[in-house]
Amino acid sequence: MKNKGILMIVLSALCFAGMNMFVKLSGDLPSIQKSFFRNLVAVIIAFSILKKSGYGFHVDKKNIKTLFLRSLCGTVGIIANFYAVDHLLLADASIIQKLAPFFVIIFSFFLLKENVSKKQIFSIIIAFIGTLFIVKPSFHNTQLFPSFVALIGAMGAGIAYTLVRKLSKNGVKGPQIVFYFSIFSCLSVVPYLILNFHPMTLEQLIILFLAGLCAAGGQFAVTAAYSYAAGRDISLFDYSQVVFAAILGFFVFQQIPDIYSWIGYFIILGLHYICLYLNVD
Repeated sequence: MKNKGILMIVLSALCFAGMNMFVKLSGDLPSIQKSFFRNLVAVIIAFSILKKSGYGFHVDKKNIKTLFLRSLCGTVGIIANFYAVDHLLLADASIIQKLAPFFVIIFSFFLLKENVSKKQIFSIIIAFIGTLFIVKPSFHNTQLFPSFVALIGAMGAGIAYTLVRKLSKNGVKGPQIVFYFSIFSCLSVVPYLILNFHPMTLEQLIILFLAGLCAAGGQFAVTAAYSYAAGRDISLFDYSQVVFAAILGFFVFQQIPDIYSWIGYFIILGLHYICLYLNVD
């Protein structure tokens, strides 16, 4: 089950890297408007899966509070992340977003009572250092408020992923979690869109649709990942998103990694190899 969780978290990282690429390509639109279309696609896909799978839409009353908190924290995480991408250097926004696995470990300990080994904590720290080599954040140039918003987004994502595992343990199916989270995210921003909707070109609409497809794929994958394995076992592999982002950046934006980025890739991929093949727990 652990290997399945690792595979799913890496797949989700690829999808979310694609999502951020399309969000960046969609141009100067409000972050909340981008989040709406990102989640609208997920609602449609999750609805179709629930209808075909036979899982249904019923969720036990005992899980409703947790599902609501997961949806709320996830929505805050998405909007904050999009805001950070729009208002910070992409490198700075990315490195702050990558604090989410730290929050997963922290909240897995407090909310799920899952033990965390010293080796796992050390591995996450090393992975974080590798990410620093890749993105080379210039924190002295960032604005305080957008950086704080990005930090809130990372925390929201960390709590949301932790609650996904709790819901899965309680028998809530992945498509149900994705559906209710996505529909909550859409409905919660409708009042803002009514008052502040920005007209979009056909190209922007298509790009946001593609962002939504990537987001839906990432959401289903990350939901499956945290249902297969504990956060402390797979959070490290979420850092593969940084590598995927670098690859997409090269082909889409002609960004060529420097020697420090290659060092970061080596650190992160080396840790992946150690954890997968040397069975570090």
